[in-house]
Amino acid sequence: MPELFPSLRVLLDRPGTPARFLLTGSASPELVRGLSESLAGRVGIMDLGGFHLGEVGVENLQQLWVRGGFPRSYLSTDEKGAAEWRENFIRTFLERDLPQLGITIPAMTLRRFWTMLAHYHGQTWNASELARSLGADQKTARRYLDILVGAFVVRALPPWFENLGKRHVKAPKIYVRDTGLLHSLLNVITDHDLLAHPKLGASWEGFVVEQLLSLLPARQAYFWATHGGAELDLLVMLPGQRHGFEVKFADAPRPTKSMRIALDDLKLAHLWVIYPGTERYTLDERITVVPASQIPALAKELTNPHA
Repeated sequence: MPELFPSLRVLLDRPGTPARFLLTGSASPELVRGLSESLAGRVGIMDLGGFHLGEVGVENLQQLWVRGGFPRSYLSTDEKGAAEWRENFIRTFLERDLPQLGITIPAMTLRRFWTMLAHYHGQTWNASELARSLGADQKTARRYLDILVGAFVVRALPPWFENLGKRHVKAPKIYVRDTGLLHSLLNVITDHDLLAHPKLGASWEGFVVEQLLSLLPARQAYFWATHGGAELDLLVMLPGQRHGFEVKFADAPRPTKSMRIALDDLKLAHLWVIYPGTERYTLDERITVVPASQIPALAKELTNPHA
């Protein structure tokens, strides 16, 4: 109901008004057809994802990773039911929800593009390659990406670059935000399917990145990579400090040259390596390996360092 916004602007500008309003929606206001009033300076915006580890309990990490955070998928009685719900969601999202926002792109075209993005999950955006696969131009591919980002089903994690002496990667990194939807687009249904899939590591990376961003209070988040090969999966700006996160699907991650470069070039307060194991251990005074099951506890630790 975009017609609400002009009325709300008048109500919010009344001197001393006690009125408060809560607006909910499943897409960025920039996508809503006919919405010219942004309410800039009058609203606070909060992004809400699906269930996260702090809500379902760390003992349910595997189920949350495989099924994703949409309640009806996560809470389904079995994997088949969860997969059927996600498939129905994808269809209704593309065939009904997006057209209601005034987006007239054929559902099958966007489904094909979204599936392509699933196969690029965890990689940097390559407009020319995706446009070529889609049989369209780069401008069209970028528009499709903007639509899925604006509908909160894809994350385009921006790059960080500040050292002009190095050649940095300047394209965003692309993730399907909900791993359940990612797995449906990749035709992955069960734990066994996932463990045998070539996108296993990328799926794990996206899952951990979304959990961290759901639980940390950081409003600024980036990835970092140079053309020389050094990279960092996630860089977050917490008050007065920079923290780096590297995601590994490995039994016992060890320090790498890339980690050392990231620590020095980015002047990180600390670098955290998130892995699927059970033990937390220190690699050196500024690098700590943390199990993904401890992400909620780590988020509290970083949010309240003196608690």
